Amino acid sequence: MIRRRTLLAATGGAVLGSALATGTAHADATIAVNPGTRYGTWEGWGTSLAWWGNVFGTRDDFADLFFTTKSVTYNGTSLPGLGLNIARYNLGACSWNSVNGQTMAESPNIPAFKQIEGFWQDWNNEDAASSAWDWTADAAQRAMLVKATQRGAVSELFANSPMWWMCYNHNPSGAADGGNNLQTWNYRQHASHLAAVALYAKTNWGVNFATVDPFNEPASTWWTATGTQEGCHLDPAVQAAVLPYMRSELDKRGLSSVRISASDETNYDTARSTWASFGASTKALVSQVNVHGYQGTGGRRDLLYTDVVTTSGKKLWNSETGDSDGTGLSMARNLCYDFRWLHPTAWCYWQVMDPSTGWAMIAYDANTLQPTTVQPKYYVMAQFSRHIRPGMTILDTGVSYATAAYDAAARRLVLVAVNTSTAAQTLTFDLSRFTTVTGGSGGLVPRWNTVTGGGDMYRSYADRYISGKSVSAVFAPGAVQTLQVDGVTI
Repeated sequence: MIRRRTLLAATGGAVLGSALATGTAHADATIAVNPGTRYGTWEGWGTSLAWWGNVFGTRDDFADLFFTTKSVTYNGTSLPGLGLNIARYNLGACSWNSVNGQTMAESPNIPAFKQIEGFWQDWNNEDAASSAWDWTADAAQRAMLVKATQRGAVSELFANSPMWWMCYNHNPSGAADGGNNLQTWNYRQHASHLAAVALYAKTNWGVNFATVDPFNEPASTWWTATGTQEGCHLDPAVQAAVLPYMRSELDKRGLSSVRISASDETNYDTARSTWASFGASTKALVSQVNVHGYQGTGGRRDLLYTDVVTTSGKKLWNSETGDSDGTGLSMARNLCYDFRWLHPTAWCYWQVMDPSTGWAMIAYDANTLQPTTVQPKYYVMAQFSRHIRPGMTILDTGVSYATAAYDAAARRLVLVAVNTSTAAQTLTFDLSRFTTVTGGSGGLVPRWNTVTGGGDMYRSYADRYISGKSVSAVFAPGAVQTLQVDGVTI
């Protein structure tokens, strides 16, 4: 995780110039919500399972906390379930068997809980029903995948690295120099491993992967043989060579409905560069462009949206993001930037549980692997994920510190905003462009509040009311608030 913290520090200050001047509200402001400008139907919120699933995958309480909106008791405290509905399953690259006298090369710096066991363990036999495949592997992460699916989550399959024996140096943490590490003669085999898992999951686990991404931050060169996790550099030309195999391997197993997502590059600008490098035939294979949000407030989100959605007609997800700010203020700020400029239809946090209290929503001890504290970031996530629900339409707010989502069937408008300044401010939401705005009983607008520096943690209030076609709320410094306006028609 040190790598990602360093990246955020290096790029977090770069913004879109004057276009983002409205990104931080420092005084009382009026936000005019525009129902005439819409940015797609919201698909949902998610997390990658990977390491925390490898540690806690058998626990129902965590499955309920993250993948339902039920109230769940944790360490004697009732927590609001986050209602995540996307589970990203990390296909492992490790195994500890010997094949023709060869074994996996392990980084001296990778902790055991970050070593995810893969299924195809012997390259001598591609038959997934043979003893070359171990379908008992990765039991804990698989258990959380199944629990998430049973709670209504959709799933995505991705790989941080090909299986160790597909790598030039047999090290699934990367090449010595951070260069390409997938053997050319294993391009198809990497795709075959993914496709075989997708088929086995459908047949045996009750899991139907909606998308498969064979890459994870592939253009990045920090994946080295001494790294702290699984990873593999694959430059855009290698990615373009693998993607046709991914499609054919899925199709020949009867999985033509499983879509390909790519390339899970680390930030917005790298994603643009990789996408631009693909020819038309390669782009045609990709149904969904995944990008990671590790550029913080930097990067041209707006141009990536134009390239991917406007020009190419593809779905766009922020499929992984995270930061070391345990208060959740940075997450809320960057999420609002995504809503304003990137316009994804889904948003996924990297690890909802992590040994670092900054990165975690719920932390755990890296040595004992015991869960510990709930971070304010958890409650900030609830402000968004419990209220902006799948099927809602994302509307334009004109600012980068507030977002709006509309549920036509419920006639409900959800507003979420963040005050990143050090002074309190009053935000007024101008809803005059809507046909009808009545609010709840007596014009009531329920609200929920989290103060990232300490205080309210997803506390509910019933003290705001519609005034004409507007509603106002006072935001403490560092506060994130959600307002629910009922009786709204466009």
